[in-house]
Amino acid sequence: MKTGVTLQRFHRGAWHDVARVALTGDAAMGSGTPTVMVYDMDYGIDHLDRCDAAAVSARLPVQLGAIRTDGWPAFLADLLPQGYGRAELIRRLELPSGAGRSADWQLLLAGAGNPIGHLRVREAAEWLASHPAAVEASFTFDEVAARSRDFIEYLASDGLFVAGSSGVQGEWPKILLTEDAQGRLHLDHALPDERARMHWLVKFGRGEDRNLGRILELEAPYMALASRLGLRVHAPLCLLERALFIPRFDRRLGPHGLERIAQESIASLCGITSVDGHVNHDRIVRELAAVATDPDAEVIEYVLRDVANVVLGNRDNHARNTALQRFEDGTIQLAPLYDFAPMMLHPDGIARRIRWANEERGVPYWPAVVAQCQDATQRELPDLRPRLRALAEQLEGLPALARDHGIPPDILDLERLTIPRVMAGLEAL
Repeated sequence: MKTGVTLQRFHRGAWHDVARVALTGDAAMGSGTPTVMVYDMDYGIDHLDRCDAAAVSARLPVQLGAIRTDGWPAFLADLLPQGYGRAELIRRLELPSGAGRSADWQLLLAGAGNPIGHLRVREAAEWLASHPAAVEASFTFDEVAARSRDFIEYLASDGLFVAGSSGVQGEWPKILLTEDAQGRLHLDHALPDERARMHWLVKFGRGEDRNLGRILELEAPYMALASRLGLRVHAPLCLLERALFIPRFDRRLGPHGLERIAQESIASLCGITSVDGHVNHDRIVRELAAVATDPDAEVIEYVLRDVANVVLGNRDNHARNTALQRFEDGTIQLAPLYDFAPMMLHPDGIARRIRWANEERGVPYWPAVVAQCQDATQRELPDLRPRLRALAEQLEGLPALARDHGIPPDILDLERLTIPRVMAGLEAL
C-alpha cells in the first residue's frame, strides 16, 4: 500500500501538483498517524506565505520547509469520506464492515478523488479514473426524486460506479450530481467540466421516522428564513419528494470555465482530525479572526448564526457543519450557511456540540458572548452589539416570519422555553 500521496489544486481549468504528504508511522493508526508534508519547491517559491486559495489549508501557509505533524494535517480529514459516504466506499473496497480508523488511509487513497472544494488526492483521482463512469447515464430531477429512497443503491445495482460522487461527509445519504445544458443530471465525477452548467448536492431522506422526514422537509424553509434574517445564504434549496436539491457554492462558472473554490471546515481550521473532536466557540472565533480578510464581519456572521441555531433548534452545530472559503484574490471568509435545520427533532436527542463558556442549559448569555469574542480576538468589535440588537428586533416577529416561510407553529413551540431566554439576553446588550 502506498504511504504517500500527492495533493493537487484546481486552478485556471487544470489540476496542478502542489504538495506531498507521506506517512512516518503505521497507517493502521488512521488519522492519528504521524506525517510529513512538503510543498512543491517551484510552487512554494511562486506562492510563498499565501494562506488563501494557493494553500492546502489556512493554517498551513505555503512554505519551503517540511511540515511535520503528530497526526494527519487536519485538512486531510475534510477529504476523507465520513458517515454514509464512508460506509458506501467501505463496501465498494470490500473492507470489513466495521473498519475503524485503520481503514482511513485506504479510504483516502480511493475516496479523495473528487471531494468538495478545490483539492484532491492525485492517487485517488487515478483510482477513480480506473473505474470509468457512464457519462451517458443521465436523469431528470423527477427521476432522481422518484427513486429518492434507494437512488444510490439503484445506481450501483445498475452497474454505475458511484464512489466518486458519494463521498460527501455526514450521516444522511448524499450524492453529488451535475446538471448539463439540457437540464439533465449526471454523476458529478462522470460529466466533463466543459459540459457542466450547475452543480448539486442531493440529500435523501433516511429511514421511516417521521421526525427525520420533517428535518429534511424543513431544511429549505429554514434556509429561506435564515436569508430573511440577513445570514449569508447561497441560494434556495428545492425539495422534491424525499430528495433535497442543494446548489453547491464550491463550484461556479468563471472566465476560465469551471472554478473550484477552496473550502475548509472549521474543524480543519482548528487542527481537529477526529470526527468527534471537541472545540469551543471561543477558540473558533480566535482562529477565524486570525485568518479572515475582514475579521469583524466574519466574527459577527458567526455569532449571528449561533443565535439562529439556538432560537430555531439547530443543535447539530459540530465543527464540520461550518466552513471557510478561500479565494484566489486573497479573500478568506465563512462559507455560506449549510446544514441548517430543526435538528431538535432528531430521534437521537442531539445536544449542542459547540458551546460558549458558561452556557446555561444550551442557551448562551449574549452580553457574555460579546465579551468572550472581544477577549478571543483582542478586538473591540464595535458593530457586534448593534447587529445583535437588530437581529433581536427581527426575532420579535419570529412567529410571523416562520409562518411566511412555511414553518409550522408546532416547530417554534418546541423552543418556547428557549426563545424568551434568548430574547432576554439580546435585550440586555
